[in-house]
Amino acid sequence: MGELIIYSGHGICRIDGISEKEISGVSRYYYDLHPLHAASLKISIPVDNKSILMLDLIQRDEAEKIIQSFRLPGIPWIEKITERNYTYSNIVNTGNRQEIAKIINTLMRQKLKLERNHKKFSQQDQRLLISTQQILFHEIAISLETSYEAILDEVNHIIQADFDGENYDESRES
Repeated sequence: MGELIIYSGHGICRIDGISEKEISGVSRYYYDLHPLHAASLKISIPVDNKSILMLDLIQRDEAEKIIQSFRLPGIPWIEKITERNYTYSNIVNTGNRQEIAKIINTLMRQKLKLERNHKKFSQQDQRLLISTQQILFHEIAISLETSYEAILDEVNHIIQADFDGENYDESRES
């Protein structure tokens, strides 16, 4: 007990224990957990429920690889917002951190591009970006024994430097 996991939708949670509960005359075992960001929230999840996504925290080496992945482009930008939201949300729901990082990477780059052109980033994209950053960057921070802010700053720096380099190269070709 005390183990940290990723629980879909709630982010990083601590397992407080396993308890037996009877609901509607059926007795089952449940994981008792609470999100780190909301210690007063208690969540019970059936131990035998296979449809619920619970993942172990990533290890240090995987966290470092994910940070480095921001040096590369993310996934292709999808112009149609409904298709983009559907596609990106489905990828996020798989729990694959490398793929989630690609979504975050793409959203961060698109946001920066739009801001530099004095255009707005959609609220839907902003919500997805913030929610995925919150979960993934907190998880990376725990794995690397640092803060969420330090991870966010490092990723912003990587993307900013890459973006500035791309713009520099484009301006030289003109």
